Amino acid sequence: MKHTYSSFKDEDNFTLTSFTCDPSQELVHEKGLYKIIWSKEEPIDIKIDDYKLTLQKNEVVFCTPLNVMEIPKGNNGLIAFVFNKQFFCIQTHDDQVSCNGFLFFGSAQPQVIKLCEEDQHQFGILEELFLKDFSEKDTLQGEMLRSLLKRLLIISTRLLKKDKINAEISDPQMDLIRAYNLLVEKHFKSLHKVKDYAQLLYKSPKTLSNLFSKLIQKSPLEIINERIILEAKRLLLHSDLTTNEIAMELGYKESSHFSKFFKKHTGQNPKSFKSIRLTS
Repeated sequence: MKHTYSSFKDEDNFTLTSFTCDPSQELVHEKGLYKIIWSKEEPIDIKIDDYKLTLQKNEVVFCTPLNVMEIPKGNNGLIAFVFNKQFFCIQTHDDQVSCNGFLFFGSAQPQVIKLCEEDQHQFGILEELFLKDFSEKDTLQGEMLRSLLKRLLIISTRLLKKDKINAEISDPQMDLIRAYNLLVEKHFKSLHKVKDYAQLLYKSPKTLSNLFSKLIQKSPLEIINERIILEAKRLLLHSDLTTNEIAMELGYKESSHFSKFFKKHTGQNPKSFKSIRLTS
């Protein structure tokens, strides 16, 4: 199943698919696409970057254009909402959906939410509305699909907040956490210390640490380190760069410092990691 809306003029694209046909499988590897994947019927094993994720029944995962993915063609009951930034830019429209730095780019690994019976009903209604609008071929189709996508993002952001956010966290504190995540995404190759980000946010490192301790189990430094490791793995597995070149790319003047950092966090040196993954 694959339903697609596209506009040649604006280069925008939105697709509702199950990834069970060859054309939809091509979307898995196409660059520049956000993917919201809902396993409706049964657990499905997918691969995202360097790890395998078993998406349980009625779980939803949110993937950015940076994620390298593998999704089985023979899945059962999977529904995916796929779009590019021309169709809906989460940065430009963050004031409308508040998902940037949280639902997307909120951690090194994609966010996953579990749908209760009521949530499943909401998602099911939206799926029906999407399908209905794909049958309406008029000049308003794109805007209607965008409105439905915004609703989907808002519902998902609320569910993730309910699941992972301490009730004591205020909206300004949440905005600070999102801002930190986005700064890490932008500068992780050059800024490796919490104090660097604290300065950009006009906060003290202690303030950030205290805030993150209220929200999640990870510290601000762990978020930086995990993002560096994720990028290192992507480059090792999906590029032709040498270990020295990757070290330079990630802001390490000495390759030995990068290798030591990588081994500390993965248990393997970069060369061994690449060799084992590519032969397994």
